[in-house]
Order: sequence, then structure tokens, then C-alpha cells
Amino acid sequence: MTQFYDILKQLIRVPSVVGAEHPFFMFLKRELEEIGINVEHYDGVLVAKGDEPESGYISAHVDRHGLVCTGHNEFQYAAFIAKNMADLTGNSNSEQLLYNFSSRFVNEKVQAYEPWSGAYLGIGVIKDAYLCSRRNNIIFKVDGLEYLLPGTPIAFVDKLVHKDNLISAQLDNVISVAIIIYMYQLGYKGTAFFTASEEAGKSWRFLLEWFRRFNITTKELLVLDTSPYKHLNDINSLDIVLRNRDENAVFKSPLKNQMKNIAIKENIKYHFKDAYLKNKMMQENKKSSLGVTELGRLIHATKGEIQGATLQIPTIGYHTIEETTSIRSVESIITILKNIYIQE
Repeated sequence: MTQFYDILKQLIRVPSVVGAEHPFFMFLKRELEEIGINVEHYDGVLVAKGDEPESGYISAHVDRHGLVCTGHNEFQYAAFIAKNMADLTGNSNSEQLLYNFSSRFVNEKVQAYEPWSGAYLGIGVIKDAYLCSRRNNIIFKVDGLEYLLPGTPIAFVDKLVHKDNLISAQLDNVISVAIIIYMYQLGYKGTAFFTASEEAGKSWRFLLEWFRRFNITTKELLVLDTSPYKHLNDINSLDIVLRNRDENAVFKSPLKNQMKNIAIKENIKYHFKDAYLKNKMMQENKKSSLGVTELGRLIHATKGEIQGATLQIPTIGYHTIEETTSIRSVESIITILKNIYIQE
């Protein structure tokens, strides 16, 4: 797995704030082309094609949370500024979660970069973060970046931390991107999609546009992502997360049972997140969201013409630079993907 972690360490260092993913796309394009993969760049999505592009469709979003300069010495949470919020309806667990932990950002280092070239523009430190109810966003006070112009993206300074059998970083969703590159190195020959602006609820539109552009439909789109849990104990007994559905749609794909059967055969611990959330609601006697995914939005928008499944890595510390998962979870995801897509 050394090769995989080398990829992940590199990717984590390349900024990819929601709405300003272009430098990351260009880095990714180069990495894939170096190993002989054909790459096509469209608005909001990078499409990689192996030698048998119809043999698989895997997707992962590339954007990560960060800040954006919105005025003189004024910084807001990038996903929640007005231009990005068109598809955020407040019913996803991540949106509800985000508004609750502004204090976690204090004393974090951040780096500003030029949104097209990726050129480094300076480093700063978050001194305060608070929720502004009038603007419905998290407002940041940052020392050291007073000279920035509005529209400049600011990423968290991050690196991969290995401790015991756990890894930590801002994993959502750079870890899935690294897994896909690693799969190509292992011999995956299908298609992979790398989408922008998932954290602002927009990525499914870019994906849908690609499918409609070429009049392609599939029942086997596999979307990779992380899935949040509160405590380390919650993920100690869990290697992968599957879903029957989300808030928007039921997932009807042969991939779901295929992954479940592989998990049983390989002794991989799993559960279905929607069933887990329903059970939690019953125990706590309160209604909440089943979560909103890129795939659910896509299925709903196409009335089931596009179908698929999700395969997720359970994590704690969601949407922070200390998002943590187990090495066993990463290895379990790769085992499942190899079983599906790589014939020995």
C-alpha cells in the first residue's frame, strides 16, 4: 500500500477549495496521463478513460471545504457563500453538522492560492470563526491575509498523519481520488469521473451533463466518498458503508448486492447507512435526514435512468483536517473494487 499512500500524501498538499478546483484538476490530469490514462476536461468534471471505458463507471468529488475572501479582510466558508448555495436545501446531515463546529477552526493554518494557476499567495492563521445568522454562513477572522482580493480561495494547510492503525487529514474526498488513481495503477480499465462542487450540492449536475452529452445511461455508477460518524467506537466495528437509499432516491443497482456479497466473502464489516440512521431515529424518537448524496440527486433528476450504488469510508472528525479513518477501511474498499473491476 506504500504506492497508495504516496499518491494520497501528494494530493492532500494540492488545494481544491469548493468552487476553485482547477489547480487540483490540472494536477490530477497530469498524474493520470503519466500512467497512460486518457483524460478529458469538461465544465465541472474531469473524465478519465482506460482501455475499456464501458467496463466500469466510478465517481468521486475533488472539492474540499475551505474559505473564500469576500471583501477587505473578510472571509467566509466557501461552500455556503450565495453563489454556491443554489443546491443546498438544508436537509443533508453535513449541512446541519457544519453549523455546529465553528470553534474547531480556530488556530488552524490556511493558505491562499490563485484559483486558476494554483500559485501560492500566502499563509494565514484563523483567529476566530462564528456563525452569522444574517448571512447564514460562518465568518472567519484570519491573521496574515489582509491583502487578498475578493474571490481568492483559501485552503486549509494539511498533511497526512499516520498513527497506530489510523490515518488523519482532510480526507473528504481526496482519499477516494487517491483510491481511483491507485486502481488505474493496479489495472482498472474503465471510466472515472472527478467532479467539482459536491460540497455545494452541484456535482451531480456536471455528471448528468456528461451522460446527456453522449446519450449514455448506466445502472452501475459507483460513487466513492467518506461517511461521518461521531465517535471512534462507531467506526471500530465498521470497515465500509453501503446504502439502500438516501433522502432523494432508492438505489437500485446490481452493484449493491455484489459489494455486500464480496464483503461477506472477504470478512469485511459493513452496514447500510440508511438503516443505521432509521434505527437511530427510532431509538432517539426524533426525525432527521437519511442524508443527501451525489448519486441520490442524480437518480432523482433522471427518474432512474442513471442508477448506481455508493461505497463509503466511515470517518470521524468529518469536514475537519483531522478527519480520521482506519487503514483497514481503506484496504477493504480497495479489496472490493479489485473484486469487481480487476480480473486476476
